[in-house]
Formats: sequence, C-alpha cells, structure tokens
Amino acid sequence: MIRITRIDLGEALGDRLGYRTSLLVRRGADAKSARRSWKNAVNERDGIRDALLRMAAGIERCMYCGDSRGTDIDHFQPIKSAPLRTFDWWNHLLACSSCNSKAKRDAYPCDEYGESLLVNPSSEEPSDHLQLTLSEGKYVGTTLKGRTTIRTFQLNRSDLSMGRAKAFARCKSMLRDYLNLKAAGRHEEASETKDALENLPFADVLQAMYRITHYPGAATVLGGADILKVLNLWKEAM
Repeated sequence: MIRITRIDLGEALGDRLGYRTSLLVRRGADAKSARRSWKNAVNERDGIRDALLRMAAGIERCMYCGDSRGTDIDHFQPIKSAPLRTFDWWNHLLACSSCNSKAKRDAYPCDEYGESLLVNPSSEEPSDHLQLTLSEGKYVGTTLKGRTTIRTFQLNRSDLSMGRAKAFARCKSMLRDYLNLKAAGRHEEASETKDALENLPFADVLQAMYRITHYPGAATVLGGADILKVLNLWKEAM
C-alpha cells in the first residue's frame, strides 16, 4: 500500500455529490435507501470512477493491494455504518474485487474512541503503519492500525506475497537494465525503462526500496551498490 494523492473533482461534480448528500440528510437515509441512491447515481459514479483511475498508481491499480486492476469504487467507511457518507468524495477509493468484495466487504474496525483502525492511503502515510519485507513480499504491521489493516484486507495472502517478491526481483533487473542503457548512451530507452518500472503493479515494492536507501547495509538488502546508486539518483530528482 502506498500514499495516494487525492485530486480535486471539479466544481460541477462536487456540487452534484453535495446535492446527493443533502438529499440523504433530508430524508434521514438508512443504509438501504443510501445504497439505492448510489445505484441510481450513474453519472456521479462514472465521474468518481474516472477521478479515482487518474489518482491510482500504475495502470489503474487497486489502492489497497496494488496488484489487480481497480474495478470497484470502495466506500472506505462502508455505507452500512455511514449511509450519509455515500457520496462523500473523501470516502471513495479504487479497489479490486478481491480486496473490496472478498476481503474488506463491510468491515470497518475502530478503536475504543471510534477512530478507524484501517489505513486510508489517501489521507495518511501507509509506511507509518506498514513495513514491507522485500525478500518475502510480506507486510509487517508496526502499529495496531497496521496489523488490523493487513488482516482486514488480507494483504499477506499468498498470491500477493509471491507477487511482491517477484516484483522485487523484477525491479532489481530493470534498474540494472537502466544503468546499462545509460552507460551505452541509449538515453531514450533508459527513460522508457524507468517509466515502465514506475508504472508496474506492486508500486509499493519500489517505494519500499526508496525508503531503505539510507539504512546501514542498504546495498546488500537491495541487491548491490549499483542498484543503491540509481535509486539514490532517482530519489534526489523526485
């Protein structure tokens, strides 16, 4: 999971969502009627989906697992527990069916004060709660919120862990390809390789590699001094 920057919807769509919310408030909508309103709001849903696709990392990836294509609009706080947030732009994220329909569903665990125990990647930094072990492709929760997030979204399910481990190997290979192309003066191809790497699934793997570049022994963990060098160069240019 990586940090997602939420974009401005624009005045027209924002006003329509605000109007939809005002209707729910006026009617004292429950979950059933809110779901019905959501289902009927075709234009608003299409507008939200388009905005989420532009926000997503890689090629329209799920904002939770970063692997599968984001096909669903997820209500971070589910309609079941917050019907009046059905059209709240800040409550929408892009998710794959595995994370949304099979894992999270209507779950919304909270602490004793009513605060959410799920990491919202559009409003907080996931790495404050989640640490990725690159060689194994598995997440470790460094806080209660991190551990709850891993469990709720099943972020360590075998396909994801294996995919991240393979993505780590792929990142190392592409970083070396980049260096070789630069050394050979093939700058356009090097740029294409960098762009491809930054738009692959499992963007969290590359982000995790960036985060450990200043750690003692980083070159060993990352696979070599050459990989550490190019990551530092890219990091300085960000």
